[in-house]
Amino acid sequence: MAVIEQRPQRSPGAPWWERAERLAESAAATASAASLHEALAAIAQAAASGTGADVAAVRVADSTGALTVQAVVAGSRSRAAEVEGSRLAPEDVVDGSALPEGNVPAEVRRLADRLGAEGALYVPATLEGHAVGAVDLYSVDARFGASDLAVARLAAGQIALAVRLLGATANGGEPRPAALDPIALAGGVLGAISGDDVPAQLAGVAAEAARARAGRLWRQCADGTLVLWSRDESDVEGEDALRADAEAALTSFEALLTIAERETCLSIPLGRPPSGVLQLVFADRATAESASGRLPAFAAQASRALRSGDRARSEHRELERSRALLAALEQAIAQLSLPHVLETVVARAASLLAVERLALYLKEPEGLVVASARGLEDPQTAIADHLLEVALGPFRGRGVLTVAQVSSDERLSELRRELAEAELGAALAAPLVANEEVIGLLALYPERDRTVSEEEEDLLSMLAAQLSAVVQNARLHEQAKELGVELEAALDAERLASRRLRALFEISHSFAESLSLEATLEAMARTVVENLELDAAVIRVPDARGDALVIQALHVANPRLVEGLTTMFSHAEVFSKVELARRFRRGRPLVLDPVSAASLGGSFALLVPFLDKGSTGAVVPLATPTAVLATLTLLSLNPARPVGRETIDAAASIASQAALALENAHLYQQQKQFAEEMQRALLPRRQPEVPGLELGIVYESSGQMELGGDVYDFMALEDGRFAVILGDVTGHGIDAAADMAMAKFVFRSIVREHPEPAEFLAQANEVVTGEIAVGKFITLLYLTIDADRGGLACAGAGHPPPRLVRPDGAVVPLEVSGLALGIDGGQSYAELRETLEPGAAVVLYTDGVIEARSGGELYGMARLDEALARLHDRPPQALARALIDDCRRFGGGELTDDCAVVVVRRCRPGR
Repeated sequence: MAVIEQRPQRSPGAPWWERAERLAESAAATASAASLHEALAAIAQAAASGTGADVAAVRVADSTGALTVQAVVAGSRSRAAEVEGSRLAPEDVVDGSALPEGNVPAEVRRLADRLGAEGALYVPATLEGHAVGAVDLYSVDARFGASDLAVARLAAGQIALAVRLLGATANGGEPRPAALDPIALAGGVLGAISGDDVPAQLAGVAAEAARARAGRLWRQCADGTLVLWSRDESDVEGEDALRADAEAALTSFEALLTIAERETCLSIPLGRPPSGVLQLVFADRATAESASGRLPAFAAQASRALRSGDRARSEHRELERSRALLAALEQAIAQLSLPHVLETVVARAASLLAVERLALYLKEPEGLVVASARGLEDPQTAIADHLLEVALGPFRGRGVLTVAQVSSDERLSELRRELAEAELGAALAAPLVANEEVIGLLALYPERDRTVSEEEEDLLSMLAAQLSAVVQNARLHEQAKELGVELEAALDAERLASRRLRALFEISHSFAESLSLEATLEAMARTVVENLELDAAVIRVPDARGDALVIQALHVANPRLVEGLTTMFSHAEVFSKVELARRFRRGRPLVLDPVSAASLGGSFALLVPFLDKGSTGAVVPLATPTAVLATLTLLSLNPARPVGRETIDAAASIASQAALALENAHLYQQQKQFAEEMQRALLPRRQPEVPGLELGIVYESSGQMELGGDVYDFMALEDGRFAVILGDVTGHGIDAAADMAMAKFVFRSIVREHPEPAEFLAQANEVVTGEIAVGKFITLLYLTIDADRGGLACAGAGHPPPRLVRPDGAVVPLEVSGLALGIDGGQSYAELRETLEPGAAVVLYTDGVIEARSGGELYGMARLDEALARLHDRPPQALARALIDDCRRFGGGELTDDCAVVVVRRCRPGR
């Protein structure tokens, strides 16, 4: 039995490609293993690393059919001892898919209890419908997720493969050879991952795996028609016949085998209901019939991968639409001109919803009047009046009225003639309501029978809600300008509108400046107090469970009252009262008086003595149509300045606008957290310990949401030298992350075979040139250090040259140069060799360091060398940190680009 004592590598949140890389390594080990035990040990290690399990056990069936543990990976010998010797009797062996937690075999549950495991996962490995092995995973402090299950399934598949290749049972015996099924392997990969490149590659992958002459992928459109989505490079004749076969397979939900004189076509529906058809053309019937029994499983995996990609693209589109909506509203708010507001919103609505004909109507005493329109020769006010009437009738709760075909909809039967003349196909109508008053209608007229998604309806509803307040504010502002100082009521309205807009602008500006949820809420509390002349404002948000409201931001006008009011409002408020929850979800504010405050309890009850003496307050919800995002509590301690209806309305208007910024702040925080986790996953998790060398590594991001492109890595070479790379990938975001991963892979895969700097860069350039997109490149430094003899070898590819810092502080640039990786193949690189004296250090850095800016001035090489000379006697980690801090100070406290610094110092004798 193989027992491996290994601390678990906590990586359940790692990207799929890192997990897949571990399993790919175990698959390679299986292929080259000399024995079944050696292969099982590699699989157990990969399963533990890929899921972060504290204990991973691999079982194999013995001659009796029982599953016995043959390989264990655990963080301690004691835990491994608990699992060794475990045996699943033949009657307890479960064939088929993974069992959910809580329904695993009794032996696995017993082991989980003995290990004190919070989560346990059992996945059988099957061959020809029978269990030949299994993988057990145990986690002490967490449960396993869906991604962990995918990793475990891949590990189980590798167990079955190892058993087939290396032996029938765990007891040894003669290995029996077996052919690998490329279709099953390709399907397993598709089942574990998905992405935008799956449709483009699917037809070719399927054709190659099934030994077909050509492959095609058809996709079903919303109207039921089939379009060619992708195909491999091979061309075939009979386009109409292939389309007909695909349509027949799609209609019948069954695979269709069509045998012609010179070729055989196999058409397989993807999913149920099918979203498309995978079609393979074979040169002979026998190959097609052989593949037909194995391809349905591949088709199911492909369908799941394609649907996952569709969902990811849909979520991305919705995020982009929300950003566009926020930009449109901010642009409209910045311009207090009503015509400009209407023109901006109509243009943006047409773009967001891909509709050519639409109109925005405002309600006047005589009825609806078109205020702005696109693509309509006639304003169609009669149709708009009727749409508004229907939208405010029984369908009012939906927010948006959808009419798929206006000519046949019974709700519009009174307008047959007008509809026929206008040649309208479909209609979407969203009433504009401000302060419970209908002020207009936003009507869109798509093409006939166009399918409108729920996401588009939600977007239109949100746009109408935000537009209502913006239009109302703009109209009030224009009325105030027209009436002037002669009308006191109009002047009050102008002041109120101005305060609302100013408060909203400050909140939006805070969000745009910091993109921080906390900063947005603090700006809102401060702005409400300052602009509505209050003594205090408190913002509470739902806790993780959603049944209590906890304080998130507090602003008090009088500094002497801060401590007392902070203590008073610090209690969490219960949100479980049905009437209160219903009121807030509907966006209705709550006026506080002694009776209502006492009934609510908590910190509200502490306000009763103040309310008895004339203080006033109210609670305004920040809500979307589906959820309460936060509550805003207003408090005035001065009876002469009460929280009245106008103040509450102004706060409600601000809250309705701020809800969008709040929701986007949540989205931004989620994206920023994802970007930071992605960045950390691509960089070394731990700083290596190398005898004879001291290391210092500091990486600082620019603070922007997108992923940067700085990458560094280390490796101990077989001859005892220590290898270091530091590079910079062009661009930002996911593309840069992919190129960073490629650079790391290139280093790890090439350095052992080509350890010398010049040779390594030449080989790396050939790989990168073949993989990286046109117009992109990677700058890279590569050096090796012999800690015993002090030998230093270095080469560079378009990267700023490293600095050699001697023990006395003298700084010597190591001038290495060469073309950046990925621009052109066939390059050679110069190699520089130096001696690293005891106490000397070599410093590597990215261009973010020397390109830090103060106004129009760069930090530059001269400042870098001066700083290194000044700081040379500091430990490597402190030296790297001080260098980054110096760049930040030079740039005014901000880094405009990602910065990475690596310091390697040769230890003095005796250290």
